[in-house]
Amino acid sequence: MTTDAHWMRLALAEASRAADAGEVPIGAVVVKDGGVVAVGRNSPVTQHDPSAHAEVNALRAAGAALGNYRLDGCELFVTLEPCPMCAGAMLHARLKRVVFGAADPRTGAAGSVVDLFAPPQLNHHTSVQGGVLASECQALLQGFFQDRRSEARMAAEPLRDDALRTPLERFGSLADYAFEANYVSDLPALRGWRMHYLDEGPRHSDRVLLCIHGPGEWSYFFRHLARSNGVRVLAPDLIGLGKSDKPKREAVHQLDWHRDVLLGWLEQIRPGPVVLVHSAGGAHLASLLASAEPARFLHVMVAPDAGENVADAWRAPFPDRGHEAALRALGRTPKHVSGPDTAQAEQIIKNAMGYFAP
Repeated sequence: MTTDAHWMRLALAEASRAADAGEVPIGAVVVKDGGVVAVGRNSPVTQHDPSAHAEVNALRAAGAALGNYRLDGCELFVTLEPCPMCAGAMLHARLKRVVFGAADPRTGAAGSVVDLFAPPQLNHHTSVQGGVLASECQALLQGFFQDRRSEARMAAEPLRDDALRTPLERFGSLADYAFEANYVSDLPALRGWRMHYLDEGPRHSDRVLLCIHGPGEWSYFFRHLARSNGVRVLAPDLIGLGKSDKPKREAVHQLDWHRDVLLGWLEQIRPGPVVLVHSAGGAHLASLLASAEPARFLHVMVAPDAGENVADAWRAPFPDRGHEAALRALGRTPKHVSGPDTAQAEQIIKNAMGYFAP
């Protein structure tokens, strides 16, 4: 028996095609008697049509395929909870069932904001089920909008002519790294270069982990820590590494300078009490930070490495030799280490909790 998840994966494939065309990634599939009748994907931008949502496009195609505007016995699978317009179209089509992936807390018309399928006065009732592959549907949407915000920031923050930026698509396929990008470029110590950092968890938490990587590493090392609940996790990419700008000259990369950049950044964002967590390779830089401002850090601890080979992740920031000045200056090559796994990340959090005020 074909499952709802199977049809939702087909809808996700349509959503990905919408993203490739520059549209918000939403896809839909109409099914009847165990077979696909029609598919649709978001296209209001390319068609200059405010009604060209994935569901409406799929309904139109299904009506044409079946030769009837009433789609009796049909089920529609869509990656995002339908809006009021699409919900109305589904009811007029007399669909048997609607299944959606991610909820839409802003415009959802299947229970999130309103439930247009619920009024008993309607002369036709369509059953609705949500949450099928919800995390995958949500991740596709979040990734799309994160990329849009990153592109807007890049356009607003010009690149120095003596530096390079790694194309964002180099990071798109990395597992466990679907985080919102944050950038800073206005610190005096940065000299106009742009530094990327992760800032995950409650922004006003009084429990903060500052995660410092070493030469040849980047914030990917701390990806499992960044998904921890109840703490704020800050994980910068040193200039020349990760998603940060990459100066073309090797002379820039002195650990004392990286320390000063990080201290200036911390002064700007003013986090609460901080436990400093570092990779084994980041021990020297962590020591420089703690020595420079000992009152800022409650404790310093090393993050273990799970030992998984993730060489592609370490090569991602360096598409060619022009991006590798930091590696040459610091005498390191990209590592094959994976950083702490989920269980190790949980233990780090547990240990850190002992240093925060109750």
